[in-house]
Amino acid sequence: MYLLEKTLKEIKPAFENSKIKARERMDSLVKPLGSLGKLEDTAIKLAGITGSLNNKVDKKCIIVMSSDNGVVEEGVSNSPQSVTAVQTINFLKGIAGVSVLAKHVGADLRVIDMGVNADIQYPGLINKKIRKGTHNIAKGAAMSYEEAIQSIETGIEIVSSLENEGYNVLGTGEMGIGNTSTSSAVLMTLTGCNAEIAVGKGSGLTEEGFENKKRIIYKAIKINKPNKENPIDVLSKVGGFDIGGMVGCFIGAAYHRIPILIDGFISAVAALLAYKLNPLIIDFMFLSHYSIEPGFDVVMDVLKLSPFLDLHMRLGEGTGGALAFNIIEAANAIISEMATFDEVAINDDFLIDIR
Repeated sequence: MYLLEKTLKEIKPAFENSKIKARERMDSLVKPLGSLGKLEDTAIKLAGITGSLNNKVDKKCIIVMSSDNGVVEEGVSNSPQSVTAVQTINFLKGIAGVSVLAKHVGADLRVIDMGVNADIQYPGLINKKIRKGTHNIAKGAAMSYEEAIQSIETGIEIVSSLENEGYNVLGTGEMGIGNTSTSSAVLMTLTGCNAEIAVGKGSGLTEEGFENKKRIIYKAIKINKPNKENPIDVLSKVGGFDIGGMVGCFIGAAYHRIPILIDGFISAVAALLAYKLNPLIIDFMFLSHYSIEPGFDVVMDVLKLSPFLDLHMRLGEGTGGALAFNIIEAANAIISEMATFDEVAINDDFLIDIR
């Protein structure tokens, strides 16, 4: 608990003076005002994170949190729970979606066993197993309050180790059969939205299975009575170890002033929990892509973030973050390398601000 409290307390907001300077430079570059849209906004936000207009965002890492969820006992997913363990190893074999995309963009992977319901080992797998999966939230709390804190602090520690290794931009990902159910339960608790908005078919369900999934989530919330004013209580009662780990990643990134990418729906719910713990964390988050998983819009409405990409993706794993790394790099290149009107001796009196 000490690490979590200390880290949350020591997070500082964005450097507003650096953002002002970045905006001034953007407006002086040889282009119509605002013509590079979100690339300009991204470069300005990046300056607010680091305090510099010239940054390195070339050492990239996606953190994948893997854990199982006891709620799969209730038939909320068509996929067998064993897929979690298999896919966790596939990440490290380099044959999963996020593995291929990470390699494509020159990013590294860190795969963390937060609570896979199996004894697995593979070169590169980081064992931070709290236990073999959470309890069934339809029967009681997913985890103890102490385990929830442990999951968050694990994420903080992972980010600290990556910062020590020189990583300067991070992505978040997850793997865990049943984790769209836990994410929906967390979202419904925090925002008060209903299952029709927050719950999707995940990896695939029949209509009958889909209705069962919604019933189970309502049942879990009713039984556990999570306190929406206490994000850790919500996580402990209806969340998952993978979600808690990602919450810690967002907290750790804000503490170390490292830009971090939200991936899909589950990652976004973790970002929402982190934001509820300390709203300053929003200054360090970028939203990689628009997930078509129901509930994603609700998170965006709260966080007020706009996604870089809309590719109709819903895989998770960190795949959207992998693709979005290049956008952050491009934004940084623009502010660092593009010439100003003064530098090319062009009078900019003709410019009209139509933003």
